[in-house]
Amino acid sequence: MNFLGKIFTWWDGATIGTMLWTSRKGEHVGTDAQGNKYYRSKQKHGDGRERRWVIYNGPNDASRVPSEWHGWLHGSYDELPESHLAPPKIWEADYTPNATGTQARYLPAGALERGGKRAPATGDYEAWTPDA
Repeated sequence: MNFLGKIFTWWDGATIGTMLWTSRKGEHVGTDAQGNKYYRSKQKHGDGRERRWVIYNGPNDASRVPSEWHGWLHGSYDELPESHLAPPKIWEADYTPNATGTQARYLPAGALERGGKRAPATGDYEAWTPDA
């Protein structure tokens, strides 16, 4: 992304302001499997809490934050997520990003984008009547 894009857009990566804030006030604490980087403030606020944030590796999409890092970001626990990770289950699927609004979105058979054609009725439908 070019320099002006970094100044004025927030939806496609970190802005210049966020990058400056991160370099001055932030301490890098970890990176997840998708390349998202997690930070916390070097100093605690007046109420004793630290500020925590994520710099996405790619477009800003909150669904890209794994559950263990989500809990850390929201202060559910103070330790880093590696200490809270359960061993992966054999049936767990890899992460797939939210495809809504992209070319990879789900389109049913009768969708207009797929030509608007759907399979004809098979004749096995029987209407309900209250007397039956």
